Amino acid sequence: MKAIDDWRKRIDEIDLEILKLLNERSRCAVEIGHAKKELHMPMWSPEREAEILRHVVKANTGPLDDAAVRRLFERIIDEARTLERHTMDDSDGA
Repeated sequence: MKAIDDWRKRIDEIDLEILKLLNERSRCAVEIGHAKKELHMPMWSPEREAEILRHVVKANTGPLDDAAVRRLFERIIDEARTLERHTMDDSDGA
């Protein structure tokens, strides 16, 4: 049971690091939303999203398979897009 507890503790530590990185990535998305608004650029960039997915799948060394990595990053990108959209919408009146 000690080994399981040790692994679970390590997972908890990793989860906090993932959360920190996701929030850092999200702050970047907010800044990109501000910049896109100023430059009158469209919020959605399908080419950039495809580039991100190609990059992370290519960098994947497992044990997650490429489809799992793609699904995870599609979700991360979707949440970032939502933040960008809110940022662009919120700055309409500013």
